[in-house]
This record gives sequence, C-alpha cells and structure tokens, in this order.
Amino acid sequence: MNTKVIAIDQSTSATKAMLFDEECHLLHRVNIPHQQYYPRAGWVEHDAREIFAHVLESVARLLDIDKETDCKYSLALTNQRETVVVWNRHTGQPVYPAIVWQCCRGAEICQTLKDQGYEKMVQEKSGLLLDPYFSASGVKWILDNVDGAREAADKGDLLMGTIDSWVIWKLTEGAVHATDYTNASRTLLFNIHTLDWDDDLLSLFTIPRCMMPEARPCDSFFGETTFGGLFTEPIPIAGVLGDSHGALVGQMCFSAGLGKSTYGTGSSLMINIGEQPVAPPDGLVTSVGFSALGKIFYAFEGNIHCTGATIKWLTDNLRLIDSPAMAEEEATQVEDTGGVYFVPAFAGLGAPWWRSDVKATIQGMTLGTTKAHVLRAALESIAYQVKDLVDMMTRSAGIQLQELRVDGGPTRNRFLMQLQSDVLQSAVSISNLEEASSLGAVVMNGFARKKWTDFDQVAAMRQAKEPVRPQMPPEKVDALHQGWLAAVQHLLK
Repeated sequence: MNTKVIAIDQSTSATKAMLFDEECHLLHRVNIPHQQYYPRAGWVEHDAREIFAHVLESVARLLDIDKETDCKYSLALTNQRETVVVWNRHTGQPVYPAIVWQCCRGAEICQTLKDQGYEKMVQEKSGLLLDPYFSASGVKWILDNVDGAREAADKGDLLMGTIDSWVIWKLTEGAVHATDYTNASRTLLFNIHTLDWDDDLLSLFTIPRCMMPEARPCDSFFGETTFGGLFTEPIPIAGVLGDSHGALVGQMCFSAGLGKSTYGTGSSLMINIGEQPVAPPDGLVTSVGFSALGKIFYAFEGNIHCTGATIKWLTDNLRLIDSPAMAEEEATQVEDTGGVYFVPAFAGLGAPWWRSDVKATIQGMTLGTTKAHVLRAALESIAYQVKDLVDMMTRSAGIQLQELRVDGGPTRNRFLMQLQSDVLQSAVSISNLEEASSLGAVVMNGFARKKWTDFDQVAAMRQAKEPVRPQMPPEKVDALHQGWLAAVQHLLK
C-alpha cells in the first residue's frame, strides 16, 4: 500500500493543504484564506481558532478531491513563523488572538530591553535581533495585558507556541505540546547553541518555562491525529519546520554555501552556513536552518524590502509599462543603463543597510536617458541588492556561494536571472516547483519515516531548469557594482 503525504502550509494569509506522492510530486492543492485583524495602527492579529478550523476543512476538501482509498496518509506541516498563540491547557481556548509576526505592539518592550543593555546577550544566545518581529515580546504583552493571564501562566494553566505548536496540540487533542528547532529558533527564547529554551531569555521576557513546547528536530514524529474523526484510524504527524526553512530544504540546500532566494514583493534570502552557528553580521540573523538525520544546519537570513515591488511601482504608478512582464523586453532595448542607478528605498533600505529613514532615488540621468534605461536600472537593482546580502553572508561565514536556488514570479525574467548569475559570479538555479516550503516539509516527513536515509537521495530528486551561469567578466561586474555602491552611499549621506 502506497503512502501519500498531506502537507499543511499555514501561511500568513491562508491555509494551504497539498497532497504529494512518494516521489514528491504535487497531486492536489486546496487554499483557504483567513481574516486579517488590525485593531490599532501597527497591530496585526489572527484568530487561531479560525486557522485551526481551516486546517481541518482544507484537508477534508483535499480528500474529497483525491478519493483514493487504497493508500496510507501521513501529515507534514510548515507554517508562518514568529506568529504566536497563548492558550489555556484545560479549555483549549486561546486567551487572546494570535499576535502576528508583522505586529509592532512589542516595540516598546524591545526598546526598553535595548536601553537596559540586553541586545548583545540576546543576539549571542538566540542569533536574532531584539525586535518585535519575533515571538517573545508578543507573549510578554499578552501576559502583561490580558486580565488573569499572568496569574494563570504562573500557575501552569497556560501554554504558548508558534502556529505549528498550536495546530499540533489541537490535532492531537492536547496530547502533544511540541515544536521543531526552526520555529523555536525564531522566538527570541531559544538558545541556538544548546538547542533548548534559555532560562536567561525566558526570565528577560518574564515567561514561565512551563508554558514552552518541547523542541524537537524537524524530522521527528509529533504524534497522531484523526483530524477530528475524518480518518477512522489515526495518521502520523511527521516533519515540521518554518516556511522559509521549508523552502531551504525544498530547494535541497543540504550543504554549506547553498542558498535560496524567493523573489516576491521583496526577497527573502537564506544561506546554509554549515553545522556550527556563526554570529551574524549587523542587520542579519542566525537561525537553525533545519535539523535532520541527526545533524543540525544553521543559516543566515536577511530580507530585502523592494524587489518585485519596484517593477510593480513602475507599472502601476508611473505607467512606464503595461505589465511587469514587459520590463525585460524594454530593458534589453539598450546595452546598459547609461550610468543610471535606481536605489528602490521605497520602504527604506533593508538588509544589509537597515536605514528606514532614506527614500528611493534614481541617479545619473541625463537628457539622453530613456524609459529603457530606467527599467534596466530597476531590474539591475534587484540583482545588486541580492549580491550585497550574499557577499555579507558568505564573507561572515567564511564560505563560498556554491549556487543560489531561486523561486518566485521574477525568476521568469531571463535578463534578471542572467544578471543575477553574473553579479554573483555563481550559478543560479530556477526551481520548477512553486511550493518549495511544502516540499521541504514533505522531505522531513520522508526522513522521519525512513523513506530516505541520506541527503543525496533527496537532492537527486530536485527538479529545476538548466542553471544560469555567469557570462560577464569579473572586472566588468566589479565596475558596475562599485557604481551601485556609490549610488547607495550617496543616498545614505
């Protein structure tokens, strides 16, 4: 009897249920959006009960589509990271809505701790920046502001966890309170060196240890579930990791120097730095990349604010082109930008610069500058921003980039992908599968079930287009990049 893997991808905007076969082929997909709540400016919440209801509903719909009866099922899980839930262990009800990773309500808590001199200690232990983006300040806010929450927590009546922990606890009807190392490493409460909750960090955020889930490797078993009676016999829950980490695994980045970049509105870049945690450079973070087959791999991560959003702005606001797909055709009408550099600091500059106060600029224009020059400069800005981040990561970790594995809409732009390869002086490999995060969870599920017993077996299954390889001479790359850096420095003055 064959096994199919149900992969739940519980993301910021929706719950996706996907069905994969044993060869990691995607068979079916169901998507159910959930409500976003904005009770105050800068605050973002989700209803954890709605999310769990959508987990059940999405799987029920998936099985209605599949209809195969002669097979076994197993469940894998990947999820939006940092979003945190606090609930009562006796009633199973959240004491407050889930606080989403985008929520800024913990900013004052984090700033106070920075002012008290704790930033260095927090980063040394957790690998993270002292920032409300991560889970800890949200939990502290709930305990400090929800009536009775602090007293209940101190008595051991409350539990906390990222979305994976909440879903696992509900699916197992309270039998399992657990998370994996990747999600744990995004809370500000987990010591990435000892792979355990850190008493100093828990004390700093005044969170009782009894609230914390058990942290396990990604390729662990996390209990069994009938999905509320949907299955007559319980199915195993195996393979859990945060969504960006899932994409790292789904892109088969199993060795140091392999990295993934997801091109969207912005770009999320993560590079495997090996089996030893390394202090991140300024503005970046170190997390557990993934844990499997008895090994722990660490990763540097950074986020760029505006990549695809830059092309959308030129399309929607300036109307230079009718659709983002036209950018490539226009940009290739000229041999170069004519000295034009576009620094897309529409929301400030993210990693590795971290300057929220600067504004976007187009520099070096003359009376000879055309629409094609501006569009080419906009596309080039995407490649340069990724290079800046890769250079900082590899230099700090003492590694060389083997290959950048990429996904997202802008990867269809051949000019951009060739330029990305050129400026990195490294191969760029474009994935054939959009659902890299879910595939990563499926891979971890297979490791847990002993379907595969080494990384090479899985890596051989990766489906991608022929890698794009550098064609531009290094000296030309350096000259172009120096022009970009000069444009950025001019903006930062």
